[in-house]
Amino acid sequence: MRNQGASGSGSPAGWRQSPSLVVLASGLIVMISMGLRQSYGVFMQPLGCVLGIDRETFGLAIALQNLMLGLPLAGYLADRFAAQRVVIAGALLYALAMWLMTRVDGASSLLLVLGLLTGLAQSATTYVVVLGAVGRVVGPQRRASAFGVVTGLGSFGLFLMVPLASHWLLSGGWSWAFETLAWTALVMLFAAVFLPGALPAQATRGLGLMPLLGAAVRHRGYLLLIAGFFVCGFHVAFIATHLPAYAVDMGLDSASAANALALIGLFNILGSFLFGWLGDRYRKKFVLSWLYGLRAMVIGGFVLIPLSETSALLFGALIGVLWLATVPVTSGMVGQLFGARYLGTLYGLVFLGHQLGAFLGAWWGGRVFESTGSYDTVWWVAVLLSLLAAVIHGLIDDRPGALAPIAAGVASRQ
Repeated sequence: MRNQGASGSGSPAGWRQSPSLVVLASGLIVMISMGLRQSYGVFMQPLGCVLGIDRETFGLAIALQNLMLGLPLAGYLADRFAAQRVVIAGALLYALAMWLMTRVDGASSLLLVLGLLTGLAQSATTYVVVLGAVGRVVGPQRRASAFGVVTGLGSFGLFLMVPLASHWLLSGGWSWAFETLAWTALVMLFAAVFLPGALPAQATRGLGLMPLLGAAVRHRGYLLLIAGFFVCGFHVAFIATHLPAYAVDMGLDSASAANALALIGLFNILGSFLFGWLGDRYRKKFVLSWLYGLRAMVIGGFVLIPLSETSALLFGALIGVLWLATVPVTSGMVGQLFGARYLGTLYGLVFLGHQLGAFLGAWWGGRVFESTGSYDTVWWVAVLLSLLAAVIHGLIDDRPGALAPIAAGVASRQ
């Protein structure tokens, strides 16, 4: 993968400048970070049995984690000081948080460690930071495809880590499993070496954080992207957090439930590559509309068809194709509208919308279950939100270069 006119990469000389190495290293980082994140659903029932933590409290911890993950600060720091430094700090914090999970003894410590600390670590080691680095070394003609490769490798983490976490849980208990996850998080330190290092001094100059975000939100298409990504977050967090428990409630064994979740990660590798490729060849807003329309059909069919091991695995495969396939197209659209210079910061705010939806999906899913004993309401809300998102993306003004005149206006007032 060659550098095709990327601007402001700030990469040090030599092998670290290779776009292919940056893409692969970014994929490995996201593979571990997101793989760990998506595995937490298998711990819901064991922690409930041992520590007396109900599903609403566990869902709230995941919801807080999602809010912290959505903070745009990490993207801004990566744009200003280097993705490499941010990822190193995030990997160390991630390992610490997983080790502290072995010391959790109740709801308060769960909210602090699994919610706040883990979410902060994820914000420094996932898409917002690494896609900004990739966007600087890959030109706009292949950017969505490159983002699809990173997302696909990240999706392999779900396929890999969910069965591993389940195996470690069954083999050594939840405390030993989290200790093993802590060591796994440290692998991200190795991958960070291949990311671009410190930016040149002139590359760190530009709009400050608040003027930049203020300029971007004046663009209606940007606001619609945020709203649409809210729906994606709702789906992903609700399904990842509650699908294993839902499947067990409906009569499946825990291994089948974990396998269904793992298939999401496996098939999202295909979906990320496919939709990243489509995003480079068709108008991204229409690709996103098709994607959300298909989600509505898949989720609706899953609820209507009687649950069996076969239908659960089929759902995992189909929703997996659509799972995080939104990421390369959405981030690619941010780059199309505003360019690569502030991609980490501006995609960070869009991702905050995603994580607000994730907060609602993780917490409200548990809340509805505790109140009604069923997830049915949440599933149908997910279908309606999919249809709404399909409409929203079709309305986006996707003309490129949106930030330039707005930024110039902001600069003239300073």
